[in-house]
Amino acid sequence: QVQLVESGGGLVQPGGSLRLSCAASGFISSRVAMGWYRQGPGKQRELVATITSGGSTTYADSVKGRFTISRDNAKNTVYLQMTSLKPEDTADYYCTKGVVAGLQVWGQGTQVTVSS
Repeated sequence: QVQLVESGGGLVQPGGSLRLSCAASGFISSRVAMGWYRQGPGKQRELVATITSGGSTTYADSVKGRFTISRDNAKNTVYLQMTSLKPEDTADYYCTKGVVAGLQVWGQGTQVTVSS
């Protein structure tokens, strides 16, 4: 069955970097759009980045220039490279298969905390 497993979260200081991974199984992730979402404490869930089957990417304004979404087709894995992290990036980050609202398949999430 379709499964998404995120990893790579943790505690990082402001200005630091993390790379999140989303290992997909049960489908070929390169053939569908994939997304990263996040939900911070007391905040609504936010779409952070997407990558289409053709490799086109989109980003939330709040992360443009700092985050990069990419994929390794051989590993069936999607990544979110996060740099210049800010305290406001603190959130649970989720990988999705698909980016159409209500039709996504969600991973279990990985927690990112940006704090000194």
